[in-house]
Amino acid sequence: MTKAHVLGFPRIGAQRELKFAQEKFWRGDIDEAALTKTGADLRRTHWAWQREAGLDFVAAGDFAWYDQMLNTSVLLGAIPARFGFDAQKLTLKQYFELARGNAGQPALEMTKWFDTNYHYLVPELDAETRFDGGVDWFFYEVDEARSQGHNVKPVLIGPLTFLFLAKSKTPGLDTLSLLGRVVPAYRRILEKLAARGVEWVQIDEPILALELPQAWVEGFAPVYREFSQAGLKILLGTYFESVADHAALLASLPVAGVHLDLVRAPQQLDAFLATWPADKVLSLGVVDGRNIWANDLTASLATLQHARAQLGDKLWVASSSSLLHSPVDLGHETALDRELISWLAFARQKLSEVANLKRGLTEGTNSIGAILAASDAAQASRRSSTRIHQPAVKARVAALQARDSQRASVFGVRQQKQQAWLNLPPLPTTTIGSFPQTAEIRAARAAFKRGDLPEADYRAAMQAEIRLVVEKQEQLGIDVLVHGEPERNDMVEYFGEQLSGFAFTRNGWVQSYGSRCVKPPVLFGDVSRPTPMTVAWSQYAQSLTSKPMKGMLTGPVTILQWSFVRNDLPRSEITTQIALAIRDEVVDLEQAGIRVIQIDEPAFREGLPLKKRDWFKYLDWAGQAFRVSASGVEDETQIHTHMCYSEFNDILPAIAALDADVITIETSRSDMELLAGFGEFAYPNEIGPGVYDIHSPRVPPVDDMLRLIRKAAEVVPAERLWINPDCGLKTRGWPETEAALSTMLDATRRARAELARDGKLAADNSPYRAHEHSGNCDCAH
Repeated sequence: MTKAHVLGFPRIGAQRELKFAQEKFWRGDIDEAALTKTGADLRRTHWAWQREAGLDFVAAGDFAWYDQMLNTSVLLGAIPARFGFDAQKLTLKQYFELARGNAGQPALEMTKWFDTNYHYLVPELDAETRFDGGVDWFFYEVDEARSQGHNVKPVLIGPLTFLFLAKSKTPGLDTLSLLGRVVPAYRRILEKLAARGVEWVQIDEPILALELPQAWVEGFAPVYREFSQAGLKILLGTYFESVADHAALLASLPVAGVHLDLVRAPQQLDAFLATWPADKVLSLGVVDGRNIWANDLTASLATLQHARAQLGDKLWVASSSSLLHSPVDLGHETALDRELISWLAFARQKLSEVANLKRGLTEGTNSIGAILAASDAAQASRRSSTRIHQPAVKARVAALQARDSQRASVFGVRQQKQQAWLNLPPLPTTTIGSFPQTAEIRAARAAFKRGDLPEADYRAAMQAEIRLVVEKQEQLGIDVLVHGEPERNDMVEYFGEQLSGFAFTRNGWVQSYGSRCVKPPVLFGDVSRPTPMTVAWSQYAQSLTSKPMKGMLTGPVTILQWSFVRNDLPRSEITTQIALAIRDEVVDLEQAGIRVIQIDEPAFREGLPLKKRDWFKYLDWAGQAFRVSASGVEDETQIHTHMCYSEFNDILPAIAALDADVITIETSRSDMELLAGFGEFAYPNEIGPGVYDIHSPRVPPVDDMLRLIRKAAEVVPAERLWINPDCGLKTRGWPETEAALSTMLDATRRARAELARDGKLAADNSPYRAHEHSGNCDCAH
């Protein structure tokens, strides 16, 4: 029988209830009972929405106090021994310490979940890891949903995906070698579900969308043969890309069904329909789990009808992926105009889209006639709206020449000119952009937005904060200053608010990691910059100091990646439009006397297609967009960029081709391991590897930072090495920020003394001690 379902639902709550409860718990303002009640209330609401919309299942096990991969680790009992926790008696406090670190241990590694802006915690495994079972929270939630009368489809991260995304802490240990240990643990979980009367379980194996090594591909058949004996039906979930390369394998596996993402990879459907077994379900994800555009129900229904002609009742209707990546409820967006609202759907609305498509498919189009008519009208409105198209923007993109994406001189020439006027000491120090945003700053911004604070008073409040930030940096002895960004709510939203083609929600929050939520702009139309966006703030900051003031901008690729992007133009064209808008700002900053300008691209690698065969095309247009944004200035103007935790090694030629004068990267969590590739590649420009982790409240001692500086100097010549934190300081408090920066400056002074005395830094002979190796973070600028 045809079913309607989703692969998962956001857990944060329509008003970010989970975020606020988490943070209160961390501060000690509420106890564990109050926190767990908030979680239970949210689950109850979200399950009720799924049933009320008309779905055949509710997803259970998709809730997480911090992250679903961490949940899988604690369910399996696979937590790092270094914490000293009893996996089967783990408390919520200890769970959060795994995610956030504690006084004795740094946090687990954090990296991007495939090509999304969600971050997961990387399982930390070694030769001694056993999967003997941990806390039973997963089963409590399944029981909870069943007790509320729901037909439950539990959701699990699959064992091959879990091991593939994990990191071995034993040198030379391939995590695939642990498969024989982890499969029995999963089998026990499945048997416990079957004993509860669960009929279907969803096991997600998104690594099938990657170009997997053959050994991993060969692991699927024996694993799922073992699982087929557990006494329940398995829906194997894939998403984010085509898995057509594995169509034959998936058809042969002893599972009851497979899910496909037809939003990201519609072309894969025919490869499956051609040979799909008659006894297996094929779940088709036609409602976008990752973007906010209302579904074209007529087009989706046509796709489903085509598939149903072959599949019959073995066709299921679904979201493309978990709705984790969508805001919760459009019903709270009372400020958006009616036309724009008609173009959008958040997670709760997507539940109805899935259910309506099933209804139209099984009961006929007349059963949803009015709904189809409204959908068709919204699609037509969006295609024809004059607010979307700016002929002048399109003409400017078409007129771009090769010289528009090239600096006037090569780096060596620029470097000499920049050093001449900057006159910086060895190992120059800077920060990544933002400084702590206090409750007072946020309140002033909010009051100004509401109209409760006059513009003159708002400007005075922001300028007072800028003065404070500049004074503190000068007292610390930082060499290249920033203005601290008190006026900015978010490093993308701030710019989108001042660019044409963007709209903004009030409650369009999505989880990035833990309690960190972001509210991506809605990029619905052609992009241009009507007026300067940052010049006045940077100019004011520069007037307060004789030291160089760094202008802070977000780059075109990151603005694209961290927005809900229109789906009616190629992403390359949208990014070029944004690049031209940023270029205008860069030129205006230079003309205003700001000669050091940072264009942040933390999402540059995040945008890579999941399949390497598609990388070249992306890197070509993404790199060109950055160079277009940066190449309108004179040689003397120093262009910086910042990139977050990422596996850079395989794209270093593309990063070098950006031709930024200075790149700052996050490296402290990997103990400078991430920097090694830059040395092997002989990266030609200047580099600032982060020497402390801003995502942890821990302030490392000076010896730790000095050790990292020495390790960096083994890879990067001292004359091209900068010293800075890993990322922006927006989310930190002032006491820890001042303490950490003071320590960073002390370590830098000691390193400079070594250079002056010996002509080099002392070698670091300490054993490798990193506990994590992180991928892209969410910049706190």
